Amino acid sequence: MKAFPIPTKDQVSPANQAIFDNLTKVVGRVPNLYATLAHSENALGNYLALQNGKSSLRAKEREVINLVVSEVNGCLYCLSAHTALAKMQGFTDEQILEIRRAAITFDSKLDTLAKLVKSITENRGHADGVLLDNFYAAGYNEGSLADVVMAIGDKIITNYMFALTAVPIDFPVAPAI
Repeated sequence: MKAFPIPTKDQVSPANQAIFDNLTKVVGRVPNLYATLAHSENALGNYLALQNGKSSLRAKEREVINLVVSEVNGCLYCLSAHTALAKMQGFTDEQILEIRRAAITFDSKLDTLAKLVKSITENRGHADGVLLDNFYAAGYNEGSLADVVMAIGDKIITNYMFALTAVPIDFPVAPAI
């Protein structure tokens, strides 16, 4: 596969340059995978709007989704980025590995979420009905399900972008499981 170019600030549109400036202020840099989206006039801004949109899900629940989807899709870039972000949310290294396996022993509600997300992702939306029933029994509702689907879609975007570009991972690389 041909090396995919990672654009610099001076190679992107003025709108994307402003986003690069904001990312640098907030994150300290522009992650390579975000920069790849800036080849498009609109993709980076649209993606960030989706990623930062309101949700009924807590930050820890969103990280569970990010890690499970990225594990199913084999996205080492996103696994690496979200391992770092999950640690910032207070998850331990062992808990992160449990999340990636969708076999969580430390929180039954998160385990229910992880199992459903894994089934949704593996089956392209056709989740096991028992897992969906368990999701509702754990206290989630129809709005929660809609937010889960949005979060899965968010992560699929970056998983696929990495699969297509294989840009260098600019986070500590997540361990294999």
